[in-house]
Amino acid sequence: MKKLLSSTLLILLAVCFLISPNAALAKAENGDVDITSKSGIVMDYQSGEILFEKNPNVHLPVASMVKMMTILLSLEEYDEGNVALDTMISTTENASGMGGSQVFIDPYVEYSFEDLLKSVVMASANDASVALAEYFNGNEKSFVNRMNKRAKELGMNDTHYANCTGLPAPEQYSCAKDSAILMREVLKHELYHKYSTIWMDELVHPSGRKTELVNTNKLIRYFDGCDGGKTGSTNEAGCCLTASAKRGDMRLISVIIGAENSKTRFNESSLLLNYGFANFENRFLVLTDNVLANVKIGKGKKENCDVFAKENFVALVKKGDDTTYETILNVPEILKAPLKQGDKIGTIQITKDGNIIKEIDVIVKEDIKHSSYFDSIGKIVENW
Repeated sequence: MKKLLSSTLLILLAVCFLISPNAALAKAENGDVDITSKSGIVMDYQSGEILFEKNPNVHLPVASMVKMMTILLSLEEYDEGNVALDTMISTTENASGMGGSQVFIDPYVEYSFEDLLKSVVMASANDASVALAEYFNGNEKSFVNRMNKRAKELGMNDTHYANCTGLPAPEQYSCAKDSAILMREVLKHELYHKYSTIWMDELVHPSGRKTELVNTNKLIRYFDGCDGGKTGSTNEAGCCLTASAKRGDMRLISVIIGAENSKTRFNESSLLLNYGFANFENRFLVLTDNVLANVKIGKGKKENCDVFAKENFVALVKKGDDTTYETILNVPEILKAPLKQGDKIGTIQITKDGNIIKEIDVIVKEDIKHSSYFDSIGKIVENW
């Protein structure tokens, strides 16, 4: 039995709850926050913790916030190398005739993937959304099936899509919690931020005609730290907004559904974000870039190697409260070669009040080959 190396780190933190999706103390106390919109939520990006919620799972129309899934699938296609920014996409009469919020694309011409994606992110363009859907899946119906599949994969169990635009459809709905989950996934993609922060731009059509693009999310201009979001507005859904802002090391996501007017959705989104930033902070307890230990290697070409956590652990901390976390590292005193990058060699446990609340794999980040006979002879000679 290999002897385990245990390292215990005591971390004094201002923490008000366990890292758990149901941690009641994380949420706003009664009377702390009041919104008039039908539904709302504010979520911590790092931990996924909910700081405030009102009717978070109620099925409601969300108008153009549906396009967040259209955007996500487009970003994933880009990251997988299936489309480039300069890929030219042919448009159809169907896409150009969508109506509603649009950038007035022409039918039977070509636009770049970048121009279409930017038009959806900034201007919430229905016509550009359908053009992307038709390009990736051949038709909108097939793309919508893919949207619903991806929603299930993300745990968006209170969402069903009927189109890729958010135009009214009786069978289409989502909720505040699912909208926050979706935005959290969108924010992981670097390309999204290239367009989400642009206030004004223009789309130059193949004919030379120009359409002005104005970001529908006013908070990127007026709210400190806001760098992303998606609006939505129909008679059925009311005024909606999913927004994200980052201040320092903390990023929050807010969702407002069913506000009575546009001013209210922006005001109440700001209210939720301000509440979160004023009352909570992130504490990074375990970081994947930090060396946890340097461990000896048995029969390897290297004598020692650094080990790391496989994932981050971030605590959402309520300002002013104190609690003690204990971090326990369990790895063998000696590792046996060969090892491959990503191999699990132990664990790191985070405990509170004697209870394990999180266990993370500890890995090596490099290949370590087994030493040969000649390597061993060389070491003997070197140490002679």
